Amino acid sequence: MRYIVLTVFLFCFIGSNSQVVQDDFEGGGTISTWFGDDCSINTAASNPYSQGINTSATVLAYDDTGGQFANVRFDVNTNFDLATNNTFSLKIYVPSNGITGSQPNQVSLKLQNGTLAQPWITQTEIIKSIELDQWQEVTFNFESDSYINLDAGSPPPIQRTDLNRVVIQINGENNNDQVLAYVDDIDYFNTEPVDVEDPVYDTLVWSDEFDGTGPIDSSKWFHQTQIPAGGNWFNGELQHYTDRTDNAFLSGGFLNIVAKKETYSDQGYTKDYTSARLNSKFAFTHGRVEVRAKLPIGVGTWPAIWTLGKNINEAGAYWETQGYGTTTWPACGEIDIMEHWGNNQNFVQSATHTPSSFGNTINKGGQTISTVSSDFHVYTLVWSPERMVFSVDGVEHYVYNPEFKNASTWPFEADQYLLLNIAIEPSVTPSFTESAMQVDYIRVYQESQLSVPETSNGLDFTFSPNPVKDQLQLSFSSLISSSVELQVYDLNGRSVLTKVVAPINGTATIKMSSLTPGFYICEVSSREGLVERFKFIKE
Repeated sequence: MRYIVLTVFLFCFIGSNSQVVQDDFEGGGTISTWFGDDCSINTAASNPYSQGINTSATVLAYDDTGGQFANVRFDVNTNFDLATNNTFSLKIYVPSNGITGSQPNQVSLKLQNGTLAQPWITQTEIIKSIELDQWQEVTFNFESDSYINLDAGSPPPIQRTDLNRVVIQINGENNNDQVLAYVDDIDYFNTEPVDVEDPVYDTLVWSDEFDGTGPIDSSKWFHQTQIPAGGNWFNGELQHYTDRTDNAFLSGGFLNIVAKKETYSDQGYTKDYTSARLNSKFAFTHGRVEVRAKLPIGVGTWPAIWTLGKNINEAGAYWETQGYGTTTWPACGEIDIMEHWGNNQNFVQSATHTPSSFGNTINKGGQTISTVSSDFHVYTLVWSPERMVFSVDGVEHYVYNPEFKNASTWPFEADQYLLLNIAIEPSVTPSFTESAMQVDYIRVYQESQLSVPETSNGLDFTFSPNPVKDQLQLSFSSLISSSVELQVYDLNGRSVLTKVVAPINGTATIKMSSLTPGFYICEVSSREGLVERFKFIKE
């Protein structure tokens, strides 16, 4: 296996324990040797897009004209100590007219052991989505970001000391598509863990305890049975979803969703398996979801606890039948709270699907649990405006927190609804007859009014628009005689903009064009010591 690599590093020591790796391509780096493979590079290229967050004169230009393994690389003389320094950052610009094919718009940073004949076998990797036609800063934290070890038996990156090569890959690998990109301001440093405090979701707003016997509660659930166009469910699945109590029923305080091997005809198609797919008649934005469930068993079974955007235009889905279907998948967003595959019995996974990564998504994480089909476990999603945290029985295994939040990476600022189902894959074993997913309860919690802090302590104002493109306007409810200071922070707590403005007739306008797209926190303070904070999205 080969990997596209684009590597940029400056190596030196400060004292005996501090390793500094950086390059600004303005003469501030000490890289003397570059190696290019299947591409052309220029480490002294003029910046063709001197704008936004990068107005420097010189950048690295990378031009992959179709080489399958285009790369440049640079190795440091002393292996990285990721326990001490764990974060890499870079600025990148990819013009939309400089790419071909349909590769995902992403950049991945990979660490390898360059002393080996096949250095990629040691690889650990972080993948981040990027936007075209704009400079953006991307960070890769090998302590807190989700990473992929090519060798699943490798330890976590911060426990390793065998890595001395950096690989930066743009828009996928093993292809002949073209990529023109510009890279600048490489840095390697330590990032202290950021204590992200999620809202307190402590008020139960919706639940089903699945008490009773017989059919499901039709006031809470809808049987989705309509087959998509073409006569098959997605991913080559083999089942018919039915509204029969054979496939979904209440008994003993549990919901039972049963996948069966049986010949069944519906909507002009005959299939060899049946199951159930339930849509909740409740939809919500942000909160904590807890589902206590025991999973089916058998190669070919594919149970899931998940959500879709209420606005999905999927024929036969509940909210589509109610007139809300305006958006295709994956633009509607999908959150997989739990997925399990019978051919990987002891593993459960969580994932998100968005326009920036869908289908075989890179946004995923999971954990091994030996009793998923013999015991009940609590599968939890905490969905806040800043991130999603997935866990089982309180043990976290994945955090989705894209650096740049927009419609492509974060279509999660609108209502989602819950789904429960068991699909049957083509790999189902011939001996399979039936198996059930049992659900003890589903509970959705949101913030109570008591847990939401007051937004005014005398400095009373409104702000608009949100999202903001170029200018943010503050409108104060009473005239302000003195100036106010605005401090804007990114979600890592770094100050990215400071402005002092004097409102005129109670209104102040602040330019935000220098900010990259994403979520920000703005702190407004007066000379009298009054402080207010609010969140906004920069488009």
